[in-house]
Amino acid sequence: MKTLWGFMKKEMRQTLRDPRMRILLFLAPCIQLTIFATALSTEARNIRLSVFGSPTDSALMNLYRDCLASGWFIPAKVSSSDPFTQVQGGEADAVLVAPEGGLDKSIGRGEGRLQLLINATNVTRGQSIERYVNTIQLKRSQSDIQIQMPLQFDVRVLYNPAMRTALFLVPGVMSMLVCLITVLLTSMSITKEKELGTFETLIAAPVEPEEVIMGKTIPYVLLGMSNIPLILAVAVFVFGVPMRGNLLVLMFASMMFVFCTVGIGLLISTLAKNQQQSMMGGFLFLLPAMLLSGLAFPIENMPWAMRVFSYFNPITYYIDLLRNIMLKGGDTSLILFNVLILAAMAIAAIGFSWQRFKTTL
Repeated sequence: MKTLWGFMKKEMRQTLRDPRMRILLFLAPCIQLTIFATALSTEARNIRLSVFGSPTDSALMNLYRDCLASGWFIPAKVSSSDPFTQVQGGEADAVLVAPEGGLDKSIGRGEGRLQLLINATNVTRGQSIERYVNTIQLKRSQSDIQIQMPLQFDVRVLYNPAMRTALFLVPGVMSMLVCLITVLLTSMSITKEKELGTFETLIAAPVEPEEVIMGKTIPYVLLGMSNIPLILAVAVFVFGVPMRGNLLVLMFASMMFVFCTVGIGLLISTLAKNQQQSMMGGFLFLLPAMLLSGLAFPIENMPWAMRVFSYFNPITYYIDLLRNIMLKGGDTSLILFNVLILAAMAIAAIGFSWQRFKTTL
């Protein structure tokens, strides 16, 4: 233990004595979380809406005004009178096109057909536009014609009644930042020793491979865990993400995740020959891991071949844990299942790193 404690103190001092490294560790995650959570949003806003029809067509113009009043749409500044050209030229995201003779006459004939042209180059935005207009049109028709629906729903939205995007995205961004810091820092730990020429000294010292692995793992676990309260404070106090679950359970789940990502970074470090290779290996892991984690895109929407990779991705389980504990209060069976998987991944990653380190020696 004395040898291990000395090794850990050496790692902590080596990492923290650089002022730039301290900024990278403690200040950068808070700034990144603030920027990402503010900029990223799945809501479609500022949709440029145009209308093609007569200004005296009251039904069409009332629907157009309702769309603008909803807060989702803004008037499109168009130079062409052709609705297709407006969308094609990027002047409008959507165009309401009245039927021949006007929407008033169409409703009088019992048809009430209205065309909506949508720019769907962004599929998610296009689907949102269609859903918004349908909702506004339904409210308009009910208020005008007083249609009584045969079946009425009493909708209650749970856990995010205001449908705020931040409540969905912030936990995902938190997991991304913790993974980014721990994987990149740890992946360069052994390769840095190789480049500085201290790796040979380390091998010649009276330390066992197990002590080296533990000495390289525990300090970065502690550094990774030190980021959790900072990032959590930004999420709760800046973005208003609720903390409905047990904080100690969240910290324990975070520790399992940090052990796992540190193990992965350590494995990359044993495979790379220099810091450039470690950095590249870290990014080769991080980019697909973030995209296939359910951070922004539901895993259920992925093909089976890609979904398999998501189930071997530690970020997938940590995002699920954060959202469940923070937003729902924490389900015991779900927490236990995900934590056990993260623990198994951590043991496997650290075990492979230890085996690889012994083989290298």
